[in-house]
Amino acid sequence: MTGQDAVARARRWARLALVLVLGCAAVVAGGAGSGGWVVLLTGLAGLCLAGAGVWWTLAHRGGARILGGALALTAPVGVLVLYATSGLWVVAFGALALWGAALASARQSLRTLRRPKGTHGRRTPPPRRPVLIMNVRSGGGKVEKHGLVERAEELGARVVLLGTDDNWTDPVAEARKAVAEGADLLGVAGGDGTQALVAAVAAEHDLPFLVVAAGTRNHFAMDLGLDRTDPVRSLDALSNGIELRIDLGDVQGRPFVNTVSFGAYAAIVQNPEYRDAKAATALEHLPDLLQGDAGPTLDVHADGTRIHAPQAVLVSNNAYARADPIGGGRRPRLDAGLLGVIGVRVEGAAQAAELALLGERASGITSLTSHRVVVEADRDRIPVAVDGEALELPTPVVCTVRPSVLRVRVPRHRPGAAYAPPTVDWRRIVRLALGRPDPRTIKDAYDV
Repeated sequence: MTGQDAVARARRWARLALVLVLGCAAVVAGGAGSGGWVVLLTGLAGLCLAGAGVWWTLAHRGGARILGGALALTAPVGVLVLYATSGLWVVAFGALALWGAALASARQSLRTLRRPKGTHGRRTPPPRRPVLIMNVRSGGGKVEKHGLVERAEELGARVVLLGTDDNWTDPVAEARKAVAEGADLLGVAGGDGTQALVAAVAAEHDLPFLVVAAGTRNHFAMDLGLDRTDPVRSLDALSNGIELRIDLGDVQGRPFVNTVSFGAYAAIVQNPEYRDAKAATALEHLPDLLQGDAGPTLDVHADGTRIHAPQAVLVSNNAYARADPIGGGRRPRLDAGLLGVIGVRVEGAAQAAELALLGERASGITSLTSHRVVVEADRDRIPVAVDGEALELPTPVVCTVRPSVLRVRVPRHRPGAAYAPPTVDWRRIVRLALGRPDPRTIKDAYDV
């Protein structure tokens, strides 16, 4: 598809999106009537109350938490009951259907301009002396459950096991030992934290690195497009693989493949009881952290942009498709040479309600990209979570990205990363529909 064709298709989708928005407004205006508008607005107020209820649940204890939980659960139910008993459920359903179709059309318009390209791969010969480091404890015992050791050895790899006894073996030391003994590929079956440590050794010696999705969440494997449900398929890269050049994050000299977290989440994961009781630990400590009674006051500087006193900050190795503080999402690219930054600041029930209605567009969410992020604080040391691992680092904490330093070997045939639809920018959709020039439209269309 040429750039002109892409722009033409994007404009058609944008115009359809605007028509559907107008149709949604017409359904609401025609079906609601004077009394119906009150019901519809009451429904929106109910959603705001649900957002406020979530805030009270997280930021308070005792009676306020009980009230907040009750609001968060009953407000949406009350809205549904209100629409059903008032006879406006048909109007509400029709309006929601049209609005959903408008969003889908708008995303298709933007997707036509910027299709997810992924990271470019190239064919390389199979390794002759691969070494795989496997953590037998990771992911609830996935190494043993999926027979990863046996399969790797069948493919000619030497396997080094971690976590087989009470004495924990340093994965970095094992990786350096393997390099000294002539390994021409390093791989890890384990969590993202272990992946990052060994990946840094591979990058240092310009060796291919292999990821086996044997951790708990496997975010890195997901963004590489690996099959997280079947870790054995990751080993296909040993015999039939391609090589990707991707970036590697760095925080105070420590590598990371996914994220570095500051603020509330970083403070919570420091607690020893967090791994066994995540929800209970979070509910116990969040009130003090969200209201500023505990934890450091952060000041974030990202390429000239300042984020003052956020409650939580997420710095990622390449940006997430959406600035979603809850869902997390995924990264469409791992080779853009930029850090993603998401800052969250919610100061009360009103902002929580705004967040419930607007999501990542809410004023309490800051989302940007940066080459360098500096996190300062009113303390000498602050809690930091690096790829989910709890640490304490001296301030200021500096995060950077090392572009294209990591050679990752992945299976030639793999599921691929799920498509992450772009955030809808309605101002851009209007400009597209009206045929107005937009520098980003031209750039995206000719960079497909």
